[in-house]
Amino acid sequence: MRGLVLSGGKGTRLYPLTYTRAKQLIPVANKPVLVRVIETIRDAGVAEIGVVIGQTGAEIREALGDGSRWGVAITYIPQEQPLGLAHAVKIARDFLQDEPFVMFLGDNVIQGGISGLIRDFTNHAWNSQIVLKAVDNPSSFGVAKLRPDGTIEQLIEKPKEPPSNLALVGIYMFDRHIFEAVNAITPSWRGELEITDAIQWLIEHGYVVSPHVHTGWWIDTGKPTDMLEANSYVLDEITPYIDPSAVIENSEVDRRVTVEAGARIFNSTIHGPTIIGEGTLIENSYIGPYTSIYHHVTIKSCEIDRSIVLENSAIESPNARLYGCLIGRNVTVQPRQARPRTLTMNLGDYSNLWMV
Repeated sequence: MRGLVLSGGKGTRLYPLTYTRAKQLIPVANKPVLVRVIETIRDAGVAEIGVVIGQTGAEIREALGDGSRWGVAITYIPQEQPLGLAHAVKIARDFLQDEPFVMFLGDNVIQGGISGLIRDFTNHAWNSQIVLKAVDNPSSFGVAKLRPDGTIEQLIEKPKEPPSNLALVGIYMFDRHIFEAVNAITPSWRGELEITDAIQWLIEHGYVVSPHVHTGWWIDTGKPTDMLEANSYVLDEITPYIDPSAVIENSEVDRRVTVEAGARIFNSTIHGPTIIGEGTLIENSYIGPYTSIYHHVTIKSCEIDRSIVLENSAIESPNARLYGCLIGRNVTVQPRQARPRTLTMNLGDYSNLWMV
């Protein structure tokens, strides 16, 4: 079996962060989401992985390399335009050949991995397996309508009136017959080759598509709130540790906190689940639960809760508590010392600022 990871989207819902970074490379619990996907596929026993890339392809190539760091072999498959998930399958034919494969969206995070799913697919004479999850907003996804016996009756892409609340979560298993389907369908009203249409074609032509309803958590990290939610789920699951090279003085650091190499914590309180990145300095501050501070960040005289702070940023905010923040790379937040005491901001396009 081979793996196919789709990493070609622009990530417009994560602007302004994704103006300068591929959305799949934004970290959750200090590890890029795309790396978590690669590790999930590897842990299921799949070592040959094709990565479909678009306009952020150079950055993704630089981040993943040849995949040997994670014990896999990566082949890059350029997609000139975002023409749909089924189009991505179509252009990956040379890499996939006629082998069965697992397709995974590169911005998804799922509980429990996919080893059991791949084992089930391998042990049955199925032509496809799709993963479904009950959601509150099914009209934002591809939706499956199941018959009373649990088989699939119909798949619809982003329906205005969803026939169920079961969304396709972006994890699929296929055999070679999917290529018949993607070559047979036509673009949707969105101008894309929809994977839901391709799977529906399989069903209508007598191929076996098995649904698996996932009962654990799953996050599509498309919006800032989704990133923070995924961060909290992953932080709950990781095993905390404190690197021997970390320096902690006059501070309270509870047992649910991970402190990475070279981090320094002085006169501060850190409550987990939380992760403090490599080379980061925390001084005279409070870091609350479900916060991820990436590498080489400086936090001084600050209170931060349930937030993500990316690398090389410096934050000093003695008169405010930061909550629910997603702060990008190389950001500076500092108090203004000169009078009058005003707020001075340089905010990029599509930024959000909430003030009290």
